[in-house]
Amino acid sequence: MNILKATKRAVATKGQLNKLRSDGFIPAILYGGKKDNISISLKKLQLRDIIKTETFMSKVVDIEIEGSAEKVLPREVAYDPISDEPIHIDFMRVAKGSTVILEIPVKLINMDKSPGLKKGGVLNIVRRKVELKCPAENIPDEIVLDLDNIEIGSSLKISAVKLPQNVFPTISDRDFVIATVVSPTIVVEPEKTEEATAEGEVPAEGAVEGVVEGEAKAEGKEKTGDQKTAKSSDDKGKAPAADKGKSPSKEKETKKK
Repeated sequence: MNILKATKRAVATKGQLNKLRSDGFIPAILYGGKKDNISISLKKLQLRDIIKTETFMSKVVDIEIEGSAEKVLPREVAYDPISDEPIHIDFMRVAKGSTVILEIPVKLINMDKSPGLKKGGVLNIVRRKVELKCPAENIPDEIVLDLDNIEIGSSLKISAVKLPQNVFPTISDRDFVIATVVSPTIVVEPEKTEEATAEGEVPAEGAVEGVVEGEAKAEGKEKTGDQKTAKSSDDKGKAPAADKGKSPSKEKETKKK
């Protein structure tokens, strides 16, 4: 990477900063290293191709200010919420022999040589960046994971990564997983059978019971009516039978009187 050229700027108002941005500059600040903070500005064109790369926030760069170069590390970039253009950058001085903690991006190689992926396995990336503790002069650009000969069900852990000398993960109490190759998940919807469709057309249980109960009650009423009709018919039939049943003696007594 080429040296970034910057110029000092006075602490400006919001309007002056907006004017600076409209002129093609990005306001920034340089701090740390037991030195005073310096307000600077950089041309947007020299940052356009590198500011959005994955390694920009984890790479030591040189900034030249008034003929003096310093090694710095980008620590924070502020973006405009509408245009998504960078509007401010924080740079931290990096002293020789110092140690920094950075998130380093993960790079996967030899994906075409993985038997697991060839069989239809799915690559599950658990961590796209890994936080490392590094000497300022020995910061890796990326963490490389080799997928050669990786089968379905395999896990790629931090122990499989070859790190530079004196570079260690900040998580030191376990061998954590960075990526896995898993079996594909196939969701099969059950087919609707004729029997299931027929069952789906059956009325609600309460409705069926209501119909049955109503029919039973109606049937009961009909039976009661039939019974009453039969009884009245019997009564009519019994009346003459009662007259016939009078004894001959009683008839004679009536005639004598």
